[in-house]
Amino acid sequence: MRYLELLTSRRFGFSLIRFLGDMDQQIWSLFRAVALLFFSLGIIFILWKKCSKISVHYSSRSESWAEQQPLPGPSLSDSVLPMEYEVFLSFRGPDVRTTFADFLYSVLDRSKIRTFFDNEEIRKGEKISTSILKAIGESKVYIPIFSLNYASSKWCLQELVEIVKCCKQREGHLILPIFYLVEPEAVRHQQGTYGKALEQHSKKYDTETIKAWKEALQEAGQIKGWHVTESDGQGAVVNKVFSEVWSHLIGHYMVMTDELIGIDVHVERMTELLMLDREDVQAIGIHGMGGIGKTTIAKAVYNKICAQFDHCCFMEDVRETMSRMDGIVTLQSKIISSILRQDHKVQDTNEGIRIINQRICKCKFLIILDGVDHKFKFDKVFGKPNIFFAKSRFIVTTRDERVMEFFPPYKLYKPEEMGKDHSLQLFSRHAFGMDYPPKDYIALSKEFVEVASGLPLALKVIGSLLFRRNDKSFWKAKQKQFKDILPSEVQETLKISYLELTYEEKQIFLDIACFFIGEEKEQPSYMWSDCGFHPEVTINTLVLRSLIKVHAENKFWMHDYIRDLGRAIVREEDFQYPWKRSRIWSKEDALDMLTDEKGTDRLEVLTVDMDGENFELTKKEFQKLSGLRYLQVRSGRLTGDFKKILPNLRWLQLHECSSIPIDFNVKKLVILDLMSCPVRDDWKSWDSIKILHLTGLEIEVPELPSSLKRLSLSSPKVPNLLELKDLEKLWLSCDTLEIPWDLFKLSNLKDLSLMQVGNGMDALVLDHESTKPNGQSRYSREPGMRTLISSSPTLPSSLSTLSICGCQPLERLPNLANLSNLMTLYLSHIGVCEIPDLGELRMLEKFHLWDASNLINLDGLAHVELLEELSVNGCDVLRKLPSLSNLTKLRELKIIDCPFLSEIQGLGELEDLSFLLIKGCNQLTGVMGLDKLESLQQLVITDCTSIKELPDLSALKHLWKLRITGCNELTEVTGTMVGVRTMYDFSPDQDLNEAARWRRSMFPPSLLSPVQALRLCYENTDIYCCCLWHHDYGRLEVLRLLRLHVLLDASNPINLDGIEHLELLEELIVRGCGVLRKLLSLSNSTELMKLKIIDCPLSEIQGLDKLESLRALVIIDCKT
Repeated sequence: MRYLELLTSRRFGFSLIRFLGDMDQQIWSLFRAVALLFFSLGIIFILWKKCSKISVHYSSRSESWAEQQPLPGPSLSDSVLPMEYEVFLSFRGPDVRTTFADFLYSVLDRSKIRTFFDNEEIRKGEKISTSILKAIGESKVYIPIFSLNYASSKWCLQELVEIVKCCKQREGHLILPIFYLVEPEAVRHQQGTYGKALEQHSKKYDTETIKAWKEALQEAGQIKGWHVTESDGQGAVVNKVFSEVWSHLIGHYMVMTDELIGIDVHVERMTELLMLDREDVQAIGIHGMGGIGKTTIAKAVYNKICAQFDHCCFMEDVRETMSRMDGIVTLQSKIISSILRQDHKVQDTNEGIRIINQRICKCKFLIILDGVDHKFKFDKVFGKPNIFFAKSRFIVTTRDERVMEFFPPYKLYKPEEMGKDHSLQLFSRHAFGMDYPPKDYIALSKEFVEVASGLPLALKVIGSLLFRRNDKSFWKAKQKQFKDILPSEVQETLKISYLELTYEEKQIFLDIACFFIGEEKEQPSYMWSDCGFHPEVTINTLVLRSLIKVHAENKFWMHDYIRDLGRAIVREEDFQYPWKRSRIWSKEDALDMLTDEKGTDRLEVLTVDMDGENFELTKKEFQKLSGLRYLQVRSGRLTGDFKKILPNLRWLQLHECSSIPIDFNVKKLVILDLMSCPVRDDWKSWDSIKILHLTGLEIEVPELPSSLKRLSLSSPKVPNLLELKDLEKLWLSCDTLEIPWDLFKLSNLKDLSLMQVGNGMDALVLDHESTKPNGQSRYSREPGMRTLISSSPTLPSSLSTLSICGCQPLERLPNLANLSNLMTLYLSHIGVCEIPDLGELRMLEKFHLWDASNLINLDGLAHVELLEELSVNGCDVLRKLPSLSNLTKLRELKIIDCPFLSEIQGLGELEDLSFLLIKGCNQLTGVMGLDKLESLQQLVITDCTSIKELPDLSALKHLWKLRITGCNELTEVTGTMVGVRTMYDFSPDQDLNEAARWRRSMFPPSLLSPVQALRLCYENTDIYCCCLWHHDYGRLEVLRLLRLHVLLDASNPINLDGIEHLELLEELIVRGCGVLRKLLSLSNSTELMKLKIIDCPLSEIQGLDKLESLRALVIIDCKT
């Protein structure tokens, strides 16, 4: 600016004119032209210099910067770069700047991943600048895009050297190479354009520099990355890169199987104990009896704080892992694999400690160990506690306080039993399906709550036992039975529910407790059905009694206390001789029984892990086990003749067995699972099999039994399927698989899944509009498109579920016209450009589309009238949806990460819609018709940065959950919604620095009046409009939780008027209200248990002496 001021000042102009006036007229004319030219160039230079401070952060290099100059000091751009980056992109600009690199950057930036992507910081002739070095040092993930001319740029090579150096010196840094139109070998061995480029560089640069560049290329070229060819869909590659980056930076959140009432209080107390700002290693032990909610608390804390660490892992059921002979190395392997995000099997404890010391201890990590008992020894797993990086944290859940003595300096958190009110609420949810018991059951309910002693698990199990039992005499009988048990004998309390089960229910319960936790329910159900049980009815009973859960993915889950109860019941069958029990799951007990040739016909279920064992299993080891119905063998050798043994075996699972029996004549076998084992086609056991899994096979699959109902196959060649007339489910997965033509003739097939089948989809490819008789697509006439015929094969019309995943070469969907029974369609990571007309799929209820990066047209959905669930996710170039007006049955709509989607037509016609999620649609400016969705119950709108307004929501009478985040242009939400119970995340209070800051509250009091939990975070701008209009907190009659955070000093006074009327308030937190002078009387808030005032210049708090329920009072930095 000083140059600009000088050039444009009067003094400079007068002096110049006076000097030039003395010169000859011709010289004067010439000089005037030159002066004017320099004057103009000067102004352009200064303005250009000034504008260069504003930059999009590329890191591309072009040929014009190849002049070698001395290393400069910090450039102007250094001072304006952001303080921190997470991802560094390195690429040669002319090759990929406006194509692949720009696409990748857009996806990363859209997900708020701070990515260095610079085009302007480096000037012509400079070496790699300090800004680039700084960005490389700060980033955790490096993505070099190796294009044809990458090596011709010395800047790219210099960056790569620094990247490789950083990864060697610092733990937790990751290189994700992309080989764009070049072979990885060319990079690794400097062949082709890479060899020629280095040969040219060798004429100008010294030997040491060339050597460093070659070594960097060699090391980066050896790393497994993504090879992009001309035929690949770039969108799919970008999505895979993004997924890898996201998982490395963010980690995986824990799924909450259940949530305690009042969980927020536990999470906040744990966060305070962890002291995350401290520079030392901390360990927190969550100590308490089983069933009190330790694991639930640990998961909730993990979800809240995991983003603040370089690496995180949650180790579930450590006690179970440590009970194995190889428990320590198994646990070490799990921890190392989880943190490094790659499979790693430790050979011995010393190797495990060495890897943990070298690879993990140098970074800031969070490790949660769930279910630790006395067998756990810290030094055996981790080594010395003083080697860990400062700010790392351990969280341990345990029933034994003594285990914490082995950890670094630790603190204990002991969750208290639930209070009577919360206990009654939890009990009522499970006994009556509502938050409070009916009037005539209140007294009885309170007596059962007393028996449970505030233990969440006991409350759930007892409540579930009484569910739908409207006979008070039954209630009173159970009440007497429970009263005879001491409160401390929790397992005996739970056992009463077990004793209420029928014989069949007990058998299935014990099977799940000992073997099938975490397994899908379908396969065990086949075994149980063949044994004469009724699994569907029984499983439903166990769920209703809160003894098990079945997750959305159809997998069994069981609380560890109930699992322990089930296993204890089996142990009670014979404490002294395990081989006399009905079930054996311990490796030691199984091996002892087999080596001594013991066992009885009472044994029904057996697992054997032969890893590391040096003997063979023959017929004689199994001779006495005639009652066995389930057998699992891992890493074993089964030899000889197995004729006339195991007559009741229904399920055989052999994994990684080097040999299998010559003759295995098991007539009742219904499930056979062979993984990485030799397959024999002379087994007579094939004849009755209904479920067959064959994976990791190196030989041709033998002829399949005609009795099959489920087939899972990973093999390049599929045998004849024509005889499988009863086949209902078929899963095929193999990169080189060729889809067999007889697949189309399986008339009873209901579920077809094609995973990663690559070019094997050729048999299914057909015209876009093949769902119409003799339809001709406009694309079929374009140059270069595949020649197609209308007689393309059709999939079996019996299909009800179709999944096509990871088939990127698939540019067109198969013929779906005849699938009149299809109810569910899943499409993921496919290369299609449009969805054909699906109007003929009259039974279709669910359609899920993920990562179709080439999709431009979804018009084929417009007439699927019975559709109930629609999910459109990751369609990067999709600009519009078809009108939804005909989808009148739609109940659930999810539109996620469609950045160019600009409108949603026909939304107001969806009378049955109950759930609406819109996320990451940056071009969407509004949601027209939202006010007409009278059935809507949950509304979530996140990261839609262009939405400026929403319609009045008063008509949404059934809405109970409202979440709006990351909508920066949205200034107000209007309406009166009497049903809303939960509003949150408008500005996340877990990280105030990253919180979305809104200038004023969007929510009028009429909207907030029914809310029970409210978390708000405000910037000081227009603070007088924040929270409620006119601060009328008295309108929040049922509010139980209020958290108010103000990010900056406010200039207007705040008195929280009306807060004295919040009689049900249990927790109040006020932080950073710089002008809050007075807190009016809280004497009416008799339920208030926690009051926290931080950084507020309060002079008075009224009514504290009336707060009989207050347990925690925190006042910090209230200086006045």
